Amino acid sequence: MEQWSRREDERLLTGGGRYVADMDVPGCLDAVFVRSDVAHGILREVDCSAAYEVPGVVGVWSAAHLSELPPCARSAATLQDLPPVPYVLLAQLSSEEAVAGREWPVLVKDRVRYPGEALAVVLGEDRYRAEDGAAEVTFRIDPLPAVVTPSAAADDSVRLFDGLSNVALRGEAGKPIEESVWREAAVVVEGRYRQQLLMPTPMECRTILAVPEGDSLTVWSGHQMPHRLRRELAALLGGRVGRVRVVVPDTGGAFGSKSATFPEFVAVAFLAVKLGRPVRWIEDRLESMLVATRGRGQDQRVRLAADADGRLLAYELNIDADIGAYPHLGVGLPMQTAWMATGPYATPQVHATVRSVLTNTMVTYPYRGAGRPEAAIALERSMDALARRLGMDPAELRRRNLVPPEDFPYETPTGRRYDSGNYAAALDLALETLGYDGWRAERDRRRTDPDALPLGIGLSCYVERSGGEPGGLHEFGGVEAHEDGTLTARCGTASSGQGHETVFPRLVAEVLGVDAARVRLVEGDTGEQPEGVGSFASRSAQVAGSALRHAAALLVEEARARAAALWEVPKEEVTWSCGTAHTVSGGPVAVNLAELVRTTGPMRVDDRFEAGMAFPFGTHAAVVEVDPELGVVRVLRLVAVDDCGVVLDPAMVRGQALGSAVQGIGQALYEGIPFDENGVPLLAGALLDYLLPTFAEVPPIEIGDTRTPSPGTPLGAKGAGESGCIGTPAAIVNAVADALRVADLDLLQMPLTPDVVWRAARAPKFGEPEGVR
Repeated sequence: MEQWSRREDERLLTGGGRYVADMDVPGCLDAVFVRSDVAHGILREVDCSAAYEVPGVVGVWSAAHLSELPPCARSAATLQDLPPVPYVLLAQLSSEEAVAGREWPVLVKDRVRYPGEALAVVLGEDRYRAEDGAAEVTFRIDPLPAVVTPSAAADDSVRLFDGLSNVALRGEAGKPIEESVWREAAVVVEGRYRQQLLMPTPMECRTILAVPEGDSLTVWSGHQMPHRLRRELAALLGGRVGRVRVVVPDTGGAFGSKSATFPEFVAVAFLAVKLGRPVRWIEDRLESMLVATRGRGQDQRVRLAADADGRLLAYELNIDADIGAYPHLGVGLPMQTAWMATGPYATPQVHATVRSVLTNTMVTYPYRGAGRPEAAIALERSMDALARRLGMDPAELRRRNLVPPEDFPYETPTGRRYDSGNYAAALDLALETLGYDGWRAERDRRRTDPDALPLGIGLSCYVERSGGEPGGLHEFGGVEAHEDGTLTARCGTASSGQGHETVFPRLVAEVLGVDAARVRLVEGDTGEQPEGVGSFASRSAQVAGSALRHAAALLVEEARARAAALWEVPKEEVTWSCGTAHTVSGGPVAVNLAELVRTTGPMRVDDRFEAGMAFPFGTHAAVVEVDPELGVVRVLRLVAVDDCGVVLDPAMVRGQALGSAVQGIGQALYEGIPFDENGVPLLAGALLDYLLPTFAEVPPIEIGDTRTPSPGTPLGAKGAGESGCIGTPAAIVNAVADALRVADLDLLQMPLTPDVVWRAARAPKFGEPEGVR
């Protein structure tokens, strides 16, 4: 049989994957949720009576029927029995002040706060019958005015919670900048940027199957943090953690959208326990487009100052962040943007302020990049504006201000400690790979040719954070040797397509000196691995990979100790190579792992490993051609040069770079959620409306890399999964601005739809007197 480059590929590509929707559990009931058709309003009535008469409907419940149903998100005080939450943003920034009085109900009790919020749940013998029952549920809602942008919601003219401000949390990074800096700077540029709401849109939507077994509950879900789901479900359902087991089977993508305990999950688990029957919910695409988590969603105001030579003096970023209708994890997420406001530049003074604002939209949650694309886009667009004002090559302006290699570790004004980097090397490689000078010459030639379509070049230098925040930079892992010579590696992560089955066994095998085919990975199962953190924030290789390497090294030490005891020699006289312990005392002697297990008994090590925070970086460059008459943007070439430290698997890293770059293209040109005057999404019907880039829209993408090891992990690896979402959007927008030479850069707000581009093409150009057009 042909050898596949990734273990999981053969199974998945030949239809052998096993997803939650594939599981056939006898007696399982299907859940369907009745959802609000308004964005904001007072719920007056939910009438379930007709649904009970539908054949095959087992039960129908509104909030009035389930008074004992716990809320999805409680205040910190009511969850105080939970172990510490590993995701530090949830622990530190989803504060008591932000959540108290704004709890997220599983089913609406009195007030609808976002379109599609669940009003009732119907259980049927199958999905069809449950859908029929849901169609018979009627409700009455008195509409209220809706607010769908943070800037509109921040003035509290429409409040989502009576007596409470829509501004759920305020924060800042860095120190306020003296006004004299702005007055005395040679150049100051200002801008307003809207980071539109996006849908993560994984191939597989959210799923959960809850199976009660006596006094325990097994939950199957495509989830990024199974141990967190177990803890929270146990706490919300009033049971012990040990009675809940969460298993993550094959998962069709996540991009951050599958790491929460959602209202639907609580309802399904609660009803499974209540009825003593398996219950599942498989979100369909229509539901996902209406009520799955959102990403991005920021209104930004920036000021950037420099001296006459282009040296940066100060940068100010003010953020109004859309966190949706309830202050879940999204309430603290915008601080990622504030902390990363500095970017890769040595700017003496940086100050960022954040207001996390409630709006009548679905909850905002981490989406691939999670706060760092927002930081990079605001800064990189401002750098191009500054270069234009100074009459300077945008590449030279960036190079002049990049943090030099000798300054690492580098403390930023916003409190980050960058571990390592050679930012100029990434910029130079990107320019060389692109053929920067040649494209600039072609751009200038076209500007003198009235028949040529405008061409533009855009750059984006970025630095991001990977691994998580302090307090969450650890993972649990273990390695077990068996009598037949195979090994089992266990880890607290859960793959959603990143290739863990290939990379993690290889890491273990390299330490032990054995064939990777002998190592089997077990993850995503709280019954197999009692503790774990999960897969998010580009942490799997950096943190979990290091944990498994650490566990494998401990197993080697245990094997050496057992061999020494067996031979009655000091451990120091026992060496290890090729999966075998050796000693030369009294003649050559050797024993392999399988023999050691058979002779000395089971051999397993488990441990907790903590890694350091890492800061991947890179430069992306784009060349675009714009048709001013049609407003169409064609990306001619995209170069992505990323540095994720030591590359563990070049093919995997390349795949991550390509996939995230395509998502970055989507944010720049196609994706966004418009709303009608009542706050209901206009494009929540199908993927024919919400435009994802398809193969036809993907330009030639050239991937390059520099490799600057991280000193914070034994692997030297940094996260590689989010680079394209961070570096690509600004490069494309800057390229369009360069092509059109538009004077007011605020006109180019993502996504750059034909309408946006067409209008910008007719606006005054840079350096052109007002009113010329």
